[in-house]
Amino acid sequence: MLVSLSTSSLLILFFTLLIASGISGLLFLHPRVPLRYVRIHIGILALPLLVSLLGLFNTSANENVGPWYLDSLAWLMVFFVLAIGLIIQRFSVRYLMGDRSYRKYFTLFTFTTGIASILWLSGDMRLLVIAWGVTFAGLYVLIKLNSGWKVASEAAKVSGRLFTISWLSLVFAMIWLSQATGYWQLSLALANDSLAQLGAWDRTGINLLIVLAVIIPAAQWPFQRWLMESAVVPTPVSAFMHAGLVNAGGIMLTRFSPLFTGEIASIVLLVIASISVLIGSGISLVQVDYKRQLIGSTMGQMGFMLIQCALGAYIAAIIHLILHGLFKATLFLQAGSAVRRYELSPRVTNRSSQLWIMAGRALALFTGVTYWIMAPLEGYQLISALILVWSLSVAWTQLVAFSQGIIGKIVGLSFLGGAAVVYFMMHSLFYEWLSTTVYQSVQPPISVVIVVVCLLLVGIAVGAWVSRNRSSSAYAVLYLWLVRFGEAKPKSVESHPNYLNNIYLKGGNQ
Repeated sequence: MLVSLSTSSLLILFFTLLIASGISGLLFLHPRVPLRYVRIHIGILALPLLVSLLGLFNTSANENVGPWYLDSLAWLMVFFVLAIGLIIQRFSVRYLMGDRSYRKYFTLFTFTTGIASILWLSGDMRLLVIAWGVTFAGLYVLIKLNSGWKVASEAAKVSGRLFTISWLSLVFAMIWLSQATGYWQLSLALANDSLAQLGAWDRTGINLLIVLAVIIPAAQWPFQRWLMESAVVPTPVSAFMHAGLVNAGGIMLTRFSPLFTGEIASIVLLVIASISVLIGSGISLVQVDYKRQLIGSTMGQMGFMLIQCALGAYIAAIIHLILHGLFKATLFLQAGSAVRRYELSPRVTNRSSQLWIMAGRALALFTGVTYWIMAPLEGYQLISALILVWSLSVAWTQLVAFSQGIIGKIVGLSFLGGAAVVYFMMHSLFYEWLSTTVYQSVQPPISVVIVVVCLLLVGIAVGAWVSRNRSSSAYAVLYLWLVRFGEAKPKSVESHPNYLNNIYLKGGNQ
C-alpha cells in the first residue's frame, strides 16, 4: 500500500531527491571518484522516480503549488521520463565503459532528464519556456559531446538551429498568450474566462506557433533533418531522444488543448502529420541502416500521435507516446544485436492457409466497421477503425494463418486474445488516471478528416502498387527518393571516424 503524503510534502521530497541526483552527477565528474561509483549514482536516480510514482497514485485533483501545476498527467510524465532515463543510464554503465566522455555522459543524462521532468510539472509559462529550452540545450550537448568527431558536430549544428526555432516559437506563443489573457499561470491563462478574451487572430496565431514548436522535436516534415543527422550519436542517447524527447510535442499539445478548437492550426497539424506518416513509413522500409529504419519509424509514429492530438484524442495520444517510447527505447538498446539471418519468408500456397487469411480479413473488417458505427460523428474513430482493421488483419495473418497445425493456430489465437485483453486493461487504467485531467477539445470538421484519410489510403495504395511493380520507373524513382530523404547530408558522413586517427597517432607518439 502506497504511503499517503500531502501534495506539498511530495513536491518538497521530489525536488530534494532530484537535487541530490544532480549533485551525485556532478560528483561523478571528479576524476578521483572511482568509476564504480556510477552504480551508487544509479541507485540515487531511482529515489525521485519512486516519489513520482507516489505522486501519481496520491494525486486526486488538479492543484497549483506556487509555480507548479500538479495533476495525474504531470506525475505520469515525470515518472515516465525518469524511468526511461534510469533504464538507459543503467544500460550505459557497461555499454559506454571506456568512452572518453564516460563521466560527462552520466552527468548530462541526469541533468537533461531532471529538467525534462521539471518541464511537465511547470504551472508557470515562464518556467515552462525555460525548462523547454534547457532540455533542448542538454540534448544539444549530448549530441555534440564527442566534439572531436566532425560528423557529431555537424549533427549538433543542424539540431541546434532547429531547436532554437522551436524554442523561440514557444517563447513568442507564451508571451502572446500572457499578454492577451493577463496571466502567466497556465491554469488561469487556459481558463474559459481567459480564453474568451482571445480574438480569432490571437487564437490562430498562438496555436500556429505552438504547432511549429512541437513538430520540430517530433521530427515532422519538413523538419525531420535533425533526427536523420542524429543517427551518429551513441545508441543510449538515441534511445533517450526517441523515447523521452521526440514525443514531447504530444504532451505540450495536451497541456494547451483548451486553445485548440478544430480550426486552422488543427488542420495544418493534421496535414503535416499525415504527410510525415507516409514519408516516415517509406523511409523505414527502404533504409538498410538499422538506426535509420528506427528513425523513419519514429517519424511516422510521431506523425500518428500528432494526428491523434489534432483530432482531440489527447488521452489516446498520451497512451501512444508512452507505449511507443518504451518500445522504441527497447529497439535502440538492442541495436547492437540487430544483425539477423536473412531467410526466405514463408509463402502461403495451400488453400487452407488462404482461407484462414480471408477469414482474418473479414473479421478485421467487421470489427473495424462495428467500432466506427459506435461513434459515427467522431473523426478520430474513423482513423482508429482503419488502424484496427489493418492491425488485426496483420496480426491474424502472422499469428494464426501462418501457424503450422491446429496447435499452432490455437496458440496464435490465445496470444492475440491475450494481447487484446492487456491492451484494453492498460487503456482503462490510463483513462482512469487522465479522464479528469485531460481536456477533450473540438475536432476539425469531418470533411477534413475524410480528406486526410483519403490521403493516407492513396499513399498506401500507391506504395503497394509500386512495390508490386518493381521493374517500373515509378518504383525506382520512389525508392531512390525515399533513400535520399532518409540519408544524412554528404558533409555529415564519414567512412571512418577521422578523429580516431588522431588518437592512434597520439598513442603511437607516446
